[in-house]
Amino acid sequence: MKTVLITGCSSGFGLEVARHFLDREWRVIATMRTPREDVLPRSDRLSILALDVKDPQSIRGVIDAAGPIDVLVNNAGIGFLNALEGTPMDTVRDIFETNTLGTIAMTQAVLPQFRERRKGVIINVTSTVTCRPLHLLSVYTASKSAVNAFSESLALELEQFNVRVRVVLPGRAPSTRFGENAQARMKDGFPEPYSAIVQQIFANWQKETTVTHAADVAEAVWLAANDASSPFMIPAGEDAIEWYDARSR
Repeated sequence: MKTVLITGCSSGFGLEVARHFLDREWRVIATMRTPREDVLPRSDRLSILALDVKDPQSIRGVIDAAGPIDVLVNNAGIGFLNALEGTPMDTVRDIFETNTLGTIAMTQAVLPQFRERRKGVIINVTSTVTCRPLHLLSVYTASKSAVNAFSESLALELEQFNVRVRVVLPGRAPSTRFGENAQARMKDGFPEPYSAIVQQIFANWQKETTVTHAADVAEAVWLAANDASSPFMIPAGEDAIEWYDARSR
């Protein structure tokens, strides 16, 4: 029986990925900053562990408790939306600590066992905002673009050990808590000089009909975990595929 460790499973993509693997007879280590036993079906193949990807001691504890794993899914992240001028540097650091450095730290923690066994898969969930520039997303996009670049170089390093690295790129997912997470960090709102462009952007989003669903991301992660011939970058969601293909052209 194979084992997957997934970060950020309390809701959204991570929760759906955990369900997807559980339904397919995998052993699942589902991690959350605040563990909840009610979000996933009870199973003797499921462990729910507390994890803060910004805390080295928390990471070590989860790696020790999980035991050998076959796949790491770095999904934990925080959303943010604002003009750079309205973004405190403490918020910038928090976003990078979670989205970027947390991903790097988790990956580093599993590498010894993957290298020694000469097998393993690392899947980093980023975003198709990295495929094109967008208003109000400069900091968030930077944190995810850094993970893309990190993953590309890491994939080269780990080829010699038969360890695969993949990047899954979801599109806009209104059904997740991205907006809620973003609003929680926007205590002072948008800077007034940017109000016109903010209104225009929100109006445009209301018109968009193609979006990403959590199930799209779960299927993309499943492909990355199980198909050695899968592409390095896998867009997940109808809008994500459109954005990714447009960038490729």
